[in-house]
Amino acid sequence: MTALYAPTPTAAPATGPAGPATARRARFALPRRRVRPESVLLVSGAALVPWLYVLARTLPSTARVGHWNVAWVGLDALEALGLLSTAALRRRGDDRHRLTAAATGALLVVDAWFDTVTAAPGGELAAAVAMALCAELPLAAVCAALALGRERRPTALVTTDQLTTDPVTAAQLTPETRPTTE
Repeated sequence: MTALYAPTPTAAPATGPAGPATARRARFALPRRRVRPESVLLVSGAALVPWLYVLARTLPSTARVGHWNVAWVGLDALEALGLLSTAALRRRGDDRHRLTAAATGALLVVDAWFDTVTAAPGGELAAAVAMALCAELPLAAVCAALALGRERRPTALVTTDQLTTDPVTAAQLTPETRPTTE
């Protein structure tokens, strides 16, 4: 990736220490354009649309999978790690909790999706739907709210009367945050 963001090299003089062949290559080199990440994402997303059609037409509807248990345990372990790290970062007041919340919310939605579409009809499907509706999707919504900053934090309101009567509250305020009593 660093080559994409490297500054455009300047052309070498007509004759240099490496000889005339190097000078010719430098003279005919195309200027490098910086590739914007949005462009890469846009092209990649658009390229996936026909690929989805190919997958829908060619993948079998059933498959025998090795290490099925490892895949599900790994997904649930990532979810647990995401929930725990989001909680720990938020408790410390670290704004990076928004990143872990976004990733964890995505994992929870993926888990709900795959649980329901891979479940056998009957009791297994009912359990998967119940788990998705009662646990995974509500947790994903909480994670989305945290990631987007839509959660409500309780704020303590300080009245002017408390400033004059409560020495602890008055001491916690800096001169910039003290309200004027004019």
